[in-house]
Amino acid sequence: MEEADIVVIGAGSGGSAAAGRLSEDGKYSVAVLEAGGRNTGFRTLMPGAIAMQTPATNWAYETVPQPGLNGRRGYQPRGKGLGGSSAINAMLYIRGNPWDYDNWEALGASGWGWADVLPVFKRSETNQRGASQWHGGDGPLQVSDQSFVHPGSQAFVDAAASLQILRNDDFNGVRQEGAGIYQVTQKDGERWTAARGYLTPRPNLEILCDTVVERVLFENGRAWGVAYSRGGQSKMIRARRAVVLAGGVFGTAQLLMLSGIGPGAHLQEHGLTVRIDRGEVGGNLQDHLDYVAAFETKGTQFLGRSLIGSLKGLGAMARWFRTRSGPMTSPFAEAGAFLRTRPELPAPDIQLHFLVAIVEDHGRAKIKTHGYSCHACVLRPESRGTVRLASPDPRSAPLIDPGFLTDRRDVDLLIKGVRAMYRILDAEPLTAFGGRDRYPLDRNDDAALERLIRARADTIYHPVGTARMGSDDRAVCDPKLRVRGVDGLYVADASVMPRLISGNTNAPSIMIGERCADFIRADLSE
Repeated sequence: MEEADIVVIGAGSGGSAAAGRLSEDGKYSVAVLEAGGRNTGFRTLMPGAIAMQTPATNWAYETVPQPGLNGRRGYQPRGKGLGGSSAINAMLYIRGNPWDYDNWEALGASGWGWADVLPVFKRSETNQRGASQWHGGDGPLQVSDQSFVHPGSQAFVDAAASLQILRNDDFNGVRQEGAGIYQVTQKDGERWTAARGYLTPRPNLEILCDTVVERVLFENGRAWGVAYSRGGQSKMIRARRAVVLAGGVFGTAQLLMLSGIGPGAHLQEHGLTVRIDRGEVGGNLQDHLDYVAAFETKGTQFLGRSLIGSLKGLGAMARWFRTRSGPMTSPFAEAGAFLRTRPELPAPDIQLHFLVAIVEDHGRAKIKTHGYSCHACVLRPESRGTVRLASPDPRSAPLIDPGFLTDRRDVDLLIKGVRAMYRILDAEPLTAFGGRDRYPLDRNDDAALERLIRARADTIYHPVGTARMGSDDRAVCDPKLRVRGVDGLYVADASVMPRLISGNTNAPSIMIGERCADFIRADLSE
């Protein structure tokens, strides 16, 4: 039987950070088990290849039908392979708002306030702008300004400024609120995944790709190993010191349940032995629901599917292969804004992403026109959902129910957010591009906006919360990320978030992985 001091399940954002930190000083041997491949091809390295995802890099889950979205099934892309979702996301570097973390602490996640997590964010980062009060200068994660910014993105920021929305050149700095150009996880024109930053080859770090984990193994109340299959063979690996779950918000909940930790009645329905009856496993699911406005333009200045657009795209790809520069370094969601719908709020409650292309159905719809689009999402939704097992087979996709718009407050707030977004889209100089709204309506009509939201909204890919940490007895993990009720089992991904943060979730997931490594080292040194 194979052995390692620490076994990490999943090489996504949190798992890569945890494995990298746990193995960096050579004290512990670390084995990483990853279901996908190594993700070293140009589709991973080229930022603009985000639209070229394949089944090899994307789990491409679907939700169960959502009553709040007119019974539609939602799309839930999740990264597969080294880097996880950091290998397929838009690379936007957003930490969230300081209030988010102070609120976590108020909710029972002691030691997770802003003063606790800011130093970890800084040490994880090498920012192109250099070290400062807010940023790090020598961390594994490369963060840079965008080297190519489309004129339309700057026009979006200028349009927001014309409405007295503050310009903000650093959403992770003095304040989050305002409009600006996002920083990205890139270096020298290439995507910088969490795996690329943290999984440096070392003699004490073993990475097993194309490995399907089946369950965590326990003896006398302690996690002692992992059962997995690879190359058609069933195997086990012993973890001498600890097992770290980092399968992501869906995978971690699924593996906990497959290992006998979860809602007892649900596990019994699937013939699984109940080790710990923990009702919140797979619960508390939260996600950013997103409405997309789309505008067609007559010219070809924005991206689009046409003969000229295709020729421009081929030229941009050739330029990237030669020089790692130009339009194919773009995340497409180049600009954005954080807005408050009420001035007394402690933090912005709406986020906007401006894209230099029309994006319909998550980019899967073949729109034969040029134009731009803008996303609006509710940052701290009240709706909650679940992840449940579809079967006891670890290869089966779980049942994902985000519960979108099950809380009326989310509907009302998203209507306000969409209206605020349209005010910017209707302002100069953005209107100089002559965009035509593909879904025109009376923007002062709440009922009409609600109908459009329910007909078209879907995720913007930030699910969290299915293995909530807290100090209460119902929490899945304690604030040191230890799974309650067993020894030697930790969680290092976004599933531990008690509440969704105000922004994109990749940087916080990496921070969680870093902190998990800290907690494990401290526990093992006692």
